[in-house]
Amino acid sequence: MTFIPTSPAETEAMLETVGVKSLDDLFDAVPKKHRFPKLNLPPALTEMEAAAHLSDMASSNENVRQDLVSFLGAGAYNHYVPSVVDHMLRRGEFYTAYTPYQPEISQGTLQAVFEFQSLMANLTGMDVSNASHYDGATATAEAVSLAYAQYRGKRKRIVMSPALHPQYRDVIDTYTQGMGVETVGDEETNLTLSPESLTSYIDDNTMIVIVQYPDFLGRIFDYKKIIDDAHAKGALVCVVANPTALLILKTPGEMGADIVVGEAQPFGIPIWYGGPYLGFFTTKKSYVHKMAGRLVGETMDVRGQRSYVLTLTAREQHIKRERATSNICTNQGLLALAASVYMSVLGKEGLSEVANLCYQKAHYAANELSKLKGFKLFSSEPFFHEFTLQCPKPASEVNQYLLEHGILGGYDLGNDYPELKNHLLVAVTEMNSKDEIDALVEVLKEM
Repeated sequence: MTFIPTSPAETEAMLETVGVKSLDDLFDAVPKKHRFPKLNLPPALTEMEAAAHLSDMASSNENVRQDLVSFLGAGAYNHYVPSVVDHMLRRGEFYTAYTPYQPEISQGTLQAVFEFQSLMANLTGMDVSNASHYDGATATAEAVSLAYAQYRGKRKRIVMSPALHPQYRDVIDTYTQGMGVETVGDEETNLTLSPESLTSYIDDNTMIVIVQYPDFLGRIFDYKKIIDDAHAKGALVCVVANPTALLILKTPGEMGADIVVGEAQPFGIPIWYGGPYLGFFTTKKSYVHKMAGRLVGETMDVRGQRSYVLTLTAREQHIKRERATSNICTNQGLLALAASVYMSVLGKEGLSEVANLCYQKAHYAANELSKLKGFKLFSSEPFFHEFTLQCPKPASEVNQYLLEHGILGGYDLGNDYPELKNHLLVAVTEMNSKDEIDALVEVLKEM
């Protein structure tokens, strides 16, 4: 709860509590020349001059729509966004990225969120979805919070796959500071091992097992066996899923997952320089009371008309820390709308077609690239639209060469896995034409 001092005595007490003598001491980290009232700002510009200056700055950026051909993914993907998505987002009644504070008078917003929840639950094969989280990493960390609350802190072990997105693992580490939990599994350096190798880490103290589908290296595994093994030990299982892949793959719900989370950016949200994005969180009905964030339900009003309300979890509950599962009690309303419009416009058939195009084009690219001397696929496992390519030179050098030819190469896996310093994670979506894939192959052949 926020404390706002209302008297000099309370201000003095607050300063003493945080260990400073004056309010000015709170700003020691800010250089004096940048403090109010002298902010050391440049001379003022007219609106016309400011617009020209900003346009000039923007033109220095290269983007994947006009300037570069992109084969970069690693959690954020270049998909086509129908124009109707942006049209709907710009409508005044929806144009806020935040959640309404008087929700019951915002029936349109609540219905949009309800549709998002329904679509995500159906897509993942789970019972219930919340109204969204800030991004996929946040949603994954909230799955840990749910498990911790489910076992009331009595279980302390988290088993994480080493092929879980490295940034997601970092966020989980941040979330769990001070909780006294133990994280195992992700330190494994042999990335060729199957997910079943994680079973040896699961014991009676394990609260949750976290795997990715497809995993960070692009591979597809059936997690039914490890889910059964985890359940035999009484642990929950969270599957971090690519929503586009779920259109053509078995759902995590069919495998028996307890929680399915992920990044919904592929559904109608541009790459946008890294955000804002949209985390989805779905689970079984039995865990709904431990689920963080907002949940919209459908009901009837006093006139017998259909209406939408926030249900089961109220903002006021989260203000009381001793009762809270999480401190997140909001959602990405505008981006959840974008995902809902995207899914509704394309429909099941259109979404499946996008997924199939991604799959077919990625496999064509992988086949052609693996024919090049010195290049080969890291794994023979099935993959969706992303694969790991072993290169004859450091991945950073390969990417620099590609960039000189107008191609944004794959993700340098050496950033996170030292043993994969010569490997690229290559992503192909429906946006990559056959000509672009062939150009990638030709440039690498020349190198």
